[in-house]
Amino acid sequence: MVASKIVMASLSLTHRRALTCAAKASAAYPARLVPHPPDLIKWVRKQGGFVHQAVKIAQQHEETIGLGLVASEDIPKGSDLIALPHHIPLSFEFDHSVLSNLARKVPEELWAMKLGLKLLQERARVGSFWWPYISNLPETYSIPIFFPGEDIRNLQYAPLLHQVNKRCRFLLDFDHEVRHALENLKPDDHPFGGQNVDASSLGWAMSAVSSRAFRLHGKKLLDGTHNNVPMMLPLIDMCNHSFNPNCQIVQEQDAGNLKILVKVVAETVIKQNDPLVLNYGCLNNDLFLLDYGFVIASNPYDCIELKYDGALLDAASMAAGISSPNFSAPAPWQKEILSQLNLEGEAPILKVSLGGPELVEGRLLAALRALLASDMETVHKHDLNTLKSLSAEAPLGIANEVAAFRTIIALCVIALGHFPTKIMDDESLLKQGVSGSTELAIQFRMQKKSLIIDVMRDLTRRVKSLSSKGGATAQG
Repeated sequence: MVASKIVMASLSLTHRRALTCAAKASAAYPARLVPHPPDLIKWVRKQGGFVHQAVKIAQQHEETIGLGLVASEDIPKGSDLIALPHHIPLSFEFDHSVLSNLARKVPEELWAMKLGLKLLQERARVGSFWWPYISNLPETYSIPIFFPGEDIRNLQYAPLLHQVNKRCRFLLDFDHEVRHALENLKPDDHPFGGQNVDASSLGWAMSAVSSRAFRLHGKKLLDGTHNNVPMMLPLIDMCNHSFNPNCQIVQEQDAGNLKILVKVVAETVIKQNDPLVLNYGCLNNDLFLLDYGFVIASNPYDCIELKYDGALLDAASMAAGISSPNFSAPAPWQKEILSQLNLEGEAPILKVSLGGPELVEGRLLAALRALLASDMETVHKHDLNTLKSLSAEAPLGIANEVAAFRTIIALCVIALGHFPTKIMDDESLLKQGVSGSTELAIQFRMQKKSLIIDVMRDLTRRVKSLSSKGGATAQG
C-alpha cells in the first residue's frame, strides 16, 4: 500500500515559525524558516570565511527552483569563490550522548538522518552558532516523502515507489524510537531542549541534509586514507547542480593548524549573471528526485531497473520471434555463467538496468548472449568482460546478437506497458496545469518512458545494422 504524506505537525522550536506540510515546487521559491533571515554572506565573512566580492545570492528561474549563487561580474578561471574555515561546516561527531545513541540506530543508507539529528538539535538550541545558516534553510522540500499519496502513486515506477515508502516507514518508526529515548529525560540531558520532535520534523531534517550536505574527507586513518564525513557547508550548498559545472569543491589543510578548509574554486571563466553550479554527482533521476526534489530532462545517467527473471525473458524472446528460448531452463554450463554473473546461486543480485552510459547492463547482456547461444565452446572462447561489453560487437555471431537485442527491445515494450499512462497523456496533463508535486511526478515518469523509448531506438538501429551485415555476408 502506498504511504500517504507524513503529516507535518507544528514543531515549536525556538527561533522560528511552525513547520508547514506542503511540498512546494512552484515558480515561487520555498519560504525560509524565518521571514527575514540574516545575511548569509555577511555571516560567513564575519566568522572568518571568504566570499568573492562578485558572489551574490539570487532567485533562480531555471529547472532547479529557488535561491542560488550568481556572479555579479565576470570571474576569472581559478578564482577562489568561497572558503570556509574548519568551524563553519556543520557535521556530526559521535559521543556517548542521547543524540549519538539515536544516530547509531539509523541505517547507513539513510545517513542523512544522522546529521539531520544534529541539525534539529542546533535548530532548537537558543543562540546556536549555526542559527544564521539554519534560518536561511527552506521551510519545505519538494521531495516525494512529502508528496500526497496520490502523487506518490503518480510516479508510476515501482523501484522509486519502494524507496519512498521505505523512507516514510523509517520516519514513522524512528519517530517512536525518538519519543521513547526522550521520555523522562532531565531538561539538561534533552538533546532538543525539552521540545517534541516528530516524524514531520525528522523528515524536514533528513531532507535538508540529503539535499544540501556533501561527503568530505574527515580525519586521516592509520592506513593513510580518510573517512568520509557528511557536512553541511553554509553558502556553498546554495550552488545548484549541473553536469557541466563551472565550480569545484576543493579540500585543503592549513599548514599552521592542520584544520580542514573547504573551498569552492572557479573551474572556468564565469560570466556576469551566470549561476555558480557544481556537479552533485553522476546520478539517475531516482536519486535526484528522492534527495534533491528535481528531475533532469534527458539525464545521461538515468536508467530503469528490471528484475532478472527467466520466465519473463522467455516471454520477451518469444514475443520477439526468437524460437525455443531457454532462459527459465538453462543448461548446466549456462547456469555456471549465470553464477559468475551473480544472477544464479545462493544470494544472486537480480536487479539489472537499462539506460545510462552502458545502455544495457553488462551482466544482463552477457546472460542473454550466453543463454541464446547453443554452442558452449564458442561461448567459452570469450571471457566474461567481452560478453558483458556492448562495444564488443556480436562476439557470438550476428544471429545471436540480433536475438539478444530483440529480446531486450521486447523487455522494453513490457516495461512501458507497466506505466498506466502514455507520454502524450502526461503532456496533456501538464498543459492543463497541476500542483507542484504532481508536475514533478509526471516529469519523472515521462523521463523514464522517454529513456525506455531511446533504448529501444538505439537497439533497433543496431539490429538493422547487424541484419544488413548478415545479409551481405550471406550474399557474399
